[in-house]
Amino acid sequence: MIAHGKVIKYGDNVDTDVIIPARYLNTSDPAELAKHCMEDLDKEFLNKVKKGDIMVAAKNFGCGSSREHAPIAIKASGISCVIAETFARIFYRNAINIGLPILECPEASKDIEDGDEVEVDFDKGVIVNITKDKVYKSTPFPKFMQEIIAKNGLIEYIKAMKSGE
Repeated sequence: MIAHGKVIKYGDNVDTDVIIPARYLNTSDPAELAKHCMEDLDKEFLNKVKKGDIMVAAKNFGCGSSREHAPIAIKASGISCVIAETFARIFYRNAINIGLPILECPEASKDIEDGDEVEVDFDKGVIVNITKDKVYKSTPFPKFMQEIIAKNGLIEYIKAMKSGE
């Protein structure tokens, strides 16, 4: 699986409260959540995000509450993957559960800049910064996690396993 897009970059400790503010947790509709993604941190996020774009952040991305709404909002906004130096554990698991690809890569996180064009090969764990002509290596997902993401999340993966797909 490959993602390709422009980078929208954030710093350390981007918590779930700024990814999707608590005042919008009365819905689980992905399209509605996407309308408010990042609005307390980046008022221009919705104006600049395009389908396929890649979010890059620094340390401890997704810290805070365990709300699954956060990765749902990011995915529904059009972001194809998130690259960070580190992720909060519960965000990492929630992202995989809903089929949002994420990669930990400290070197890429530090070097990639807002607006760079990036391509990610999840099968190989390779991140290419096309703008800077640089390559970064991350640990690829194990095959079963790649399958969960390819099936658009854990629930669809389990349904497919039960039906023999």
